[in-house]
Amino acid sequence: MKNDDVAFISDLKSYHFNWIFTPLTLIEKSEQRFNSMITVTGEFSGDFPISVWATETHCWLCQPIAKSFTMLHVTEFIVGNLTIAQIEDNRTFVEQGSSSATDTLTLISFFLHDPSNYFKSASFIYNWDFGDGTQLVTEEPFVYYNYSTVGNCKVHLKVVAEWEQIESATHERKIVQKTGDFTTELELLDAVKSINVIGSRETCVMENLSLSLHINGSPPLTLCWLIKAECIPLEGEKCHLVVINGSSYNLSHIFHNAGQYCLSVRVENGVNMLQTYHEIKVWPTGIHPAFFALPCIALISVMLGFVIYTTFRSSSQQKDLVELGLYSFGLQSGQYGRYQGPNLDSTKLICTALSNNLLICTSTSRWSILVPDLGIIQ
Repeated sequence: MKNDDVAFISDLKSYHFNWIFTPLTLIEKSEQRFNSMITVTGEFSGDFPISVWATETHCWLCQPIAKSFTMLHVTEFIVGNLTIAQIEDNRTFVEQGSSSATDTLTLISFFLHDPSNYFKSASFIYNWDFGDGTQLVTEEPFVYYNYSTVGNCKVHLKVVAEWEQIESATHERKIVQKTGDFTTELELLDAVKSINVIGSRETCVMENLSLSLHINGSPPLTLCWLIKAECIPLEGEKCHLVVINGSSYNLSHIFHNAGQYCLSVRVENGVNMLQTYHEIKVWPTGIHPAFFALPCIALISVMLGFVIYTTFRSSSQQKDLVELGLYSFGLQSGQYGRYQGPNLDSTKLICTALSNNLLICTSTSRWSILVPDLGIIQ
């Protein structure tokens, strides 16, 4: 209890609490040294003021030390409230506001307000309408549901309580029923599932580096980005904060010093938050990593040219040798001929032309077989 924003001070004195609750009926009152509690009931529905003030026990006419005031709403219907929670990290349920994520297990619960245990002997039936055409009846005050479509929906719950009551006058048993209707609205969004940073990871000093961020999640999105020498989580850190209504964002930055940098990005909407990093290498002015590859490219080109030259030269020599066997002799099958090559000195070849363009040649020192496309087989 407070009086002029000054808290009620606990000390060694005892206090008396004065309540005003007319026209409500007092059911129970309990009072201790520093607190007091009453239970009241109303004969009809409405809003009723209740006030209380505290004085020292032996000085009822003194000025109140503390006072307070409230309005009590009395209704003939069941009183309670709906709450929405969604699972996080596959372990715990976290209470949500007006926004919830699609494709995520959702816990919808009803909490009964019954401080006087009025419904202690009642049985309850819960009629759920999830706002997307699905309805369900349960005996438990909670349900699990999975929304799959982005949009706005209204969750409606009708609670029915029944219990048996004995009339004091007639001692007859009768069934008493109370109902209550509860509604809450949900904004269903796709959770932020991924952040793709598209752009180069290398640049030079004083060059304008442009990057594009592509986000998989429902807008509006709150985006925070920061470039520093190290990758850091953006929690309470100063950053470039923007709100986007789409799924992409373009940013540019000019580096004044060479070195290793990191782009930290955090994106969140009404249901979750996601963070990612993009490393960037900044080279001094006039030096680009492509220049280091030029000597390697030149060396590889020279080696490749040499291999191609050697291959074509070998093929040309074999072709000349085959043409020698096919045409220089001018022989047909079964005929003989003689040939003295320019590099055989005085050695003479005597060749016989067989079928399929196969020549068998003899010299004074060795036998040779000349076959097209294969050369001399010794």
